[in-house]
Amino acid sequence: MSKKKVFRSYNICWLFIICFLFTHCSKTEDFKEADKKTGTNEKIQTGTNLKPNIILVLADDIGYETLKCDGGQSYSTPILDRMAKNGMRFTRCHSSPMCSPSRFMLLTGKYNFRNYFTDSWGNLDISQRTIANMLKTAGYATCAAGKWQLNGGQTSINTFGFDKYMVTNPFKGADEDLNLYKNPQLYTNGDYLPAAETKDKYGEDLCRNYMFDFIDSNKNKPFFIYWAPNLCHAPFCPTPDDPEFAGWDPDKAQSPGDTIFFPSMIKYLDKEIGMLGVKLRNLRLEQNTIIIFLGDNGTNSNINSLYNNIWVAGGKAKTMEYGIHVPLIVFNYGKVKPGSVNQDLIDFPDFLPTIAELAATTVPAEYGIIDGKSFAPQILGRKGKPRDWGYCWYDVNRQGDDGKPAKIWSLDAVYKLYDDKGALYNYVLDPLEKSPIPVSAQTAADSLAREQLKAVLEMYQ
Repeated sequence: MSKKKVFRSYNICWLFIICFLFTHCSKTEDFKEADKKTGTNEKIQTGTNLKPNIILVLADDIGYETLKCDGGQSYSTPILDRMAKNGMRFTRCHSSPMCSPSRFMLLTGKYNFRNYFTDSWGNLDISQRTIANMLKTAGYATCAAGKWQLNGGQTSINTFGFDKYMVTNPFKGADEDLNLYKNPQLYTNGDYLPAAETKDKYGEDLCRNYMFDFIDSNKNKPFFIYWAPNLCHAPFCPTPDDPEFAGWDPDKAQSPGDTIFFPSMIKYLDKEIGMLGVKLRNLRLEQNTIIIFLGDNGTNSNINSLYNNIWVAGGKAKTMEYGIHVPLIVFNYGKVKPGSVNQDLIDFPDFLPTIAELAATTVPAEYGIIDGKSFAPQILGRKGKPRDWGYCWYDVNRQGDDGKPAKIWSLDAVYKLYDDKGALYNYVLDPLEKSPIPVSAQTAADSLAREQLKAVLEMYQ
């Protein structure tokens, strides 16, 4: 062979290698839209005979107005926006106004009046059973990473079905003022990590990496992860991507001006979701893993965000729309139709039966009454049986019995009715609930909605 031909063959070989690497690298982009021409989904599909892996991501203090895909204009959320573009975005998911009652509903499938009592703040009774219990019985490996705030340390974590864990706030009261972010106090294997192992580290990184190690160890069998980032709960502070992080003192008192770091915290949360996408893709688990991302309640009231050209104050701890309306995105290549938007009402107890159906298992009868309604059919592209109404029984009980009755309401897609005073609101037109609709001024549609929502309230009395 002549030198000219050898040189040409050599160049062609290198050109092929460069094209391959470029194509391969582009495919590792987090939540990148599948290549419709080459059928990328089919090429990366592995373990299709397995039950799907399920990762439930519960972000902290992230109201509906924060994500760009939902109409937010103040923060950078490109990964979550891409996740919504390639998955299903739900527009009407409602939580409790505060994190602890929301987590009770989410994990147990029950409205709060069934298991949230005088001393329940951050203290889930060990008689309760959770999504993790259900999936562990169904053969899943289970992991909790991030915020716990359900009390009991290792005893409760294991009792509630989690095999592996690295968490903050494992005990009620005693550790609620511990550092969450820089120099974090993290609890795993029945004890806190030594301070020397967490000094100058970022808690979100350590919990995320622990979760990734769990995925590595369980990549050949079905797994369930309850990932509860502390982001974007106060204290507001720099992330490792901010130049202020290196000199930041996590023990200093929070100041009003520290809210300047909230956008950076949102951005870091978004980045973490992207890292999860890359992790799953690199392990070829993306096809068989369902990711459910949602917020636990409204945004901190010290945060103001531009949303659909309107400035919105965070509604955390308030029962109006900005306190209970949270983002919800479900993503999976192959099972969830890209770019789909669902306007069905979703309540927090709905997640337990939904995950049961996605995992092809059933809720054990000994769990008792389950208030949730599965929306798995909607996730999988079918109509299902959407709920006509939502309900909430809310009593924060942060300091025990304060003598104040619980706030109770029911709602449909337009109206909201409170039990305490019987006040009816059109929360679509009046999200701040400034103008209850007087009985004397109610239209036929108003009156019909009132009667239907009243029947819901009476059903749970």
